Amino acid sequence: MNNIFIIGVGLIGGSFALDIKTLYPKSTIFGIDKNDSNLDEAIQLGFIDKKANFDDLGSAEFVILAIPVDATLNILPQVLDQVSDTAIVIDTGSTKEDICLKVKDHPKRRNYLAAHPIAGTEFSGPKAAIQNLYKNKTNIICEVEETAFKLQEKALKLFSDLGMRIRYMNPKAHDKHIAYVSHLSHISSFMLGKTVIDKERNERDIFDMAGSGFASTVRLAKSSPAMWTPIFEQNKTNVIETLDEYISNLIHFKRLMENDDFEAVFNEMVKTNHIKEILNGIQ
Repeated sequence: MNNIFIIGVGLIGGSFALDIKTLYPKSTIFGIDKNDSNLDEAIQLGFIDKKANFDDLGSAEFVILAIPVDATLNILPQVLDQVSDTAIVIDTGSTKEDICLKVKDHPKRRNYLAAHPIAGTEFSGPKAAIQNLYKNKTNIICEVEETAFKLQEKALKLFSDLGMRIRYMNPKAHDKHIAYVSHLSHISSFMLGKTVIDKERNERDIFDMAGSGFASTVRLAKSSPAMWTPIFEQNKTNVIETLDEYISNLIHFKRLMENDDFEAVFNEMVKTNHIKEILNGIQ
């Protein structure tokens, strides 16, 4: 690959750039970002070669959108307007249905591949980019049949070189399932953090008692609100459904404790321990 454009040079886009530079050292990586200081930092860190703007996209062979999903809704059609017929454009968003619908009738829909690499950390910005972020991670691809076959091959070759596992889903199923395994996790973490912060206002010593269990559970609360608010908005229906189920389980657990039914508490946790086997099987 030659000219690769990355729109959004933070954790996700920057991590793509780092690995692409290793895999394809002769390629030129162009960066587009609404924050010019992010581009300066990415160039200083060495994973972006040159700054670019949307008018330059006609020379792109590969375009990666790594921006919040609300921005993707607006920018993806503009990118498709600019690219050549031989360019492949992918996004990396955590929601897929609204984005796929947005470009359903675009004249260059065949140039777009809807992707969601399930990888990341709680950090953001160019300095958060890390090598091998995508190695052994699952990449969900939606509506693959809508993308030109030769362009599919180009994207899939990159994903394979990055060490990713591929799963295919329709956008509606993707958004429903990801609400459980990702979006609900982030809400739980944010609200646990809020609960403890509210309590800490009165009990200043509480964080002195916070151990690794608390730190790992609340880790996602350090994630970017600018990224996650649009995700919750676009996947509102599915997220509310998962919250209803989660809240119901919390109320059930609380009632067991109120009724001193600790045998049932024990049994609930034993049943849930099965998740160890499930997670070990997918790692």
